[in-house]
Amino acid sequence: MRRRTITAATALAVLFSSATLSVMTAGSAAAADTSKVVSLKSAGDVVVDGIHQRVYISDPTAGKIVVTDYAGTTVATLTGLLGVNGLELSADSGRVYAAVTGGSRIVAVDTKTYAQSESYALGGLDGVSTLAQAGGKLWFGYSGRIGSLDLSGPEPVVQPSQQSPEAGYGAAAPELGSDPAAPGVLAVGVREGSTVSVYDVSDTGLALRVSRPVAGNLRELDITPDGKEVITASGAPYVHAAFSTTDLSPVVEYRSTSYPVAVDVAPNGAVAGGTDSSYDPDVHVFSHGSPTSVRTFDFPNTGTSSGGDLLVTGALAWAPDSSRLFAVSENSLGVFSLRVLGEPTKSLPTVTVSAPASATRAKALTVTGKITASVAVPVGTKLTVTRTDLEYPKGKALPAVVTKGGGAFSFADTTSAGGNVTYKVAYAGDAAHSAASGSDTVAVSRTAVALTLNNNKKVFAYGQPVAFTATLGATYKNRTVKLVADRAGDGKGKYLLKTGTVNSAGKFSGTLNMYRDSAVYAVYDGDARTAPKTVMVWSGGQAKVVTAISRHYKTGKIGATNYYWIHKTTAPYFHTAINAYPGRKQRMDIQVYYAGAWRDGGSEYFTLDSAGRTIVDLGKPGAGSVGAKFRIRSAYVRGVDYSGDTVNSTAYSAWKYLYVTN
Repeated sequence: MRRRTITAATALAVLFSSATLSVMTAGSAAAADTSKVVSLKSAGDVVVDGIHQRVYISDPTAGKIVVTDYAGTTVATLTGLLGVNGLELSADSGRVYAAVTGGSRIVAVDTKTYAQSESYALGGLDGVSTLAQAGGKLWFGYSGRIGSLDLSGPEPVVQPSQQSPEAGYGAAAPELGSDPAAPGVLAVGVREGSTVSVYDVSDTGLALRVSRPVAGNLRELDITPDGKEVITASGAPYVHAAFSTTDLSPVVEYRSTSYPVAVDVAPNGAVAGGTDSSYDPDVHVFSHGSPTSVRTFDFPNTGTSSGGDLLVTGALAWAPDSSRLFAVSENSLGVFSLRVLGEPTKSLPTVTVSAPASATRAKALTVTGKITASVAVPVGTKLTVTRTDLEYPKGKALPAVVTKGGGAFSFADTTSAGGNVTYKVAYAGDAAHSAASGSDTVAVSRTAVALTLNNNKKVFAYGQPVAFTATLGATYKNRTVKLVADRAGDGKGKYLLKTGTVNSAGKFSGTLNMYRDSAVYAVYDGDARTAPKTVMVWSGGQAKVVTAISRHYKTGKIGATNYYWIHKTTAPYFHTAINAYPGRKQRMDIQVYYAGAWRDGGSEYFTLDSAGRTIVDLGKPGAGSVGAKFRIRSAYVRGVDYSGDTVNSTAYSAWKYLYVTN
């Protein structure tokens, strides 16, 4: 039992505890399906204060009560309450009463200040855990027994052990169920057992009406507002079963699913049944007397398990106006969340929309669909239709459609726009149904466009500024082109080079300095009637290769060619500089002038330093080389197996000519 009221206490408090309080302000939130993590080590009971729009959650393990607003934001925490469990709200919403095992007491919390206002000693009774209100008294369950706390007089009156001798409740505190609309009835059940008892409540105490086994592994029970039925949540059977409070004969089975662990009845008679279900809905809502659920809620997985988060036993409570359900769930990591379930008494329809996969622009197409719900939507129900496309990106309202038999609907439409066209069909909802919508998207054809880009497969000198010009053909409206570059090896990927409108000839240009091989893209995004298009060209940017000779003693011409003159006993140095790149190598080519022609003298690769430089010692020519002519150059040869990378296009330095003398 999770939501009950009791007349405001008039007695002075006794045995105040050492509770401490932390408070923060927060506003209320509109009803909606939301979830927020709550700082808990366990969850015992939940009670809802509709006047102040607050939710109270007891945490027996941590010994505290957490107070949240309707959005699940914590606004206060009351601590120092070891073993606190059952909660009850006073009729005027001025107090929340809590059963506290530690110290054997019931404490009252002021709902305006969240401070503990009273503490009522229960004479050392063990295992005080559950609470219910009936007959103007606060009833509490403790170790296999029932007691009462009467706050109607000038002093609080505690009366322990009031259950009938023939109704045994084991060692644990029995489960209690009541309803403020039926103050003369109290239901009592054996925790994790099978026996349920119904008592008549009067000023003189309890009178047993009926007691017998009706379920297995009982977890919670509640009474309907008319006092005629008690509804159980138990391990067996796998339903939330309702029994007559007159003789405990079966009345109806609310079809939920395996392992029922919570039940709460709303003031309007709606039944909320909770289950311990990893792979099925966790909360089932029924109209009173109807075995089929009006709505279900399935918790997602926020932990590491394969199934969804689980409802905590007994942690399910209605808002007094039946507009929301509050449920506490726990994931596989031991994290607790307060889930706010909006419009629980309304059936949630499913709207399916089916449009063709593809269609031709400016030709009619037909969209079909169906709306289904646990409570059937009447024939002739009006549904709104919205089309979203490139001409109406914010949506255009189309004529409404009405449902036919079985919730089916259909309509025809002709769109002047191509591309992805989305049809959304929406139902506004009514007193029995929540709002719902569905959509589907059809790919509508668009006219192909001509788009070209120059300089494909051309190679340019290192750093040369190159104009890339896109040429765009006829379009519907959009005349904008983007030029995108992707330089090899810079790690930046694609980046926008330039964007703009083509000129009257359909041309648009942007300049790229060719420091590296580059892919250049011309991108046209299309418009409502013209298809998008992208073209790509590859253009090479040569490496920058520079060479020099040192340790020569002069330069001079032989014929028309300038030579570096070196002594036979001096080793000249060959200097190379190439634009740097990690792991890059240069190839040195040597040729010898012999018999009237330059002959190949061999090639060798040398690794460049981090600045892209090498110095090669060519060695002393020797006496046998006097009068010989050599020429040397450096090369960057594109390829991983050559100069080590593919960042630039192949390039050569100018030849350097050497002449050996004495």
